[in-house]
Amino acid sequence: MTGLTRLWDTRNPVALCLFPVSLVYCGLMRVRRLVYGWLSVRRVPARAVIVVGNITVGGTGKTPMVIWVCRLLADHGYRPGVISRGHGGRRDHGRPVLVTQESDPARVGDEPVLIATRTGCPVVVDRRRARGARALVTELGCDVVVADDGLQHYALARDAEIIMVDGTRRFGNGLCLPAGPLRESVERLRDADFVVATGGTPVSGEYGMGLVAPVALMVRDPSRARPLSDFAGMAVHGVAGIGHPPRFFSMLEAARMQVDRHPFPDHHPFRAADIRFPDSLPVLMTEKDAVKCRSFADERHWFVPVSASPDEDLGPAILSTIQAVSSLHSLR
Repeated sequence: MTGLTRLWDTRNPVALCLFPVSLVYCGLMRVRRLVYGWLSVRRVPARAVIVVGNITVGGTGKTPMVIWVCRLLADHGYRPGVISRGHGGRRDHGRPVLVTQESDPARVGDEPVLIATRTGCPVVVDRRRARGARALVTELGCDVVVADDGLQHYALARDAEIIMVDGTRRFGNGLCLPAGPLRESVERLRDADFVVATGGTPVSGEYGMGLVAPVALMVRDPSRARPLSDFAGMAVHGVAGIGHPPRFFSMLEAARMQVDRHPFPDHHPFRAADIRFPDSLPVLMTEKDAVKCRSFADERHWFVPVSASPDEDLGPAILSTIQAVSSLHSLR
């Protein structure tokens, strides 16, 4: 964690000095949301648009949730597609870009490549989300759009919101940027259709979600797999360029590994030197990082795919919501 994010844990003197700026920030976010409510937002001709996002800076399990929602929908006869801005990639496309598992993460972003690989669903990157969402429906035949990390992008009309919360860190000191980790005030949760807590203990009104990681796959040849338990008792290098790297390292340590931690910024553009160490120890990284390291990884490099495991009543609740809004749209 950086020094700034550590300061966000408590209402310390630095956070209190930044408090007036955070009030301005929160006020601007409220005004922005109201303005989009008054103006005409873009609606796409889908049966439903589902937004998965969060109100805090840092990782909360959004990507595993997007993957889980897509599989839930596909298993129940829907044709889901994902729209993303492609954070970490170039944003000079000027048009919707279809992402596949062979796409260059430096161009389209690491998370879209990961989602396309894991789901097999159409994934489109577009800085104008409404335009990209329309392409999913009208050109690629999708009937439900899932917006990855789209909570604060109000130009795209949505039918359901899933807000992800870190069940352990929660909301830090409860202040908005830059005094705290909040993108919007905690009151924003009241408007969400579903609030899902990753790890920790969910509070009243929240669904819980765990992350399951039973195997490690070789980065340069994912057909080669090992049970994660094979690494128990071993010293390993842990590499993570995600929103909250300590969660990944703690997962490896819970599997009884001795982890030499190597955290990187979220969406870090990895180079060979970043993952080569002067020893022969195994190197374990996140799946999101692995998509950027395939061309220069060797036999020491493994990635650990995680899958969402939410409360069993979340799926039926989401499907019920989609059926309701789809019926409503058909009456218009």
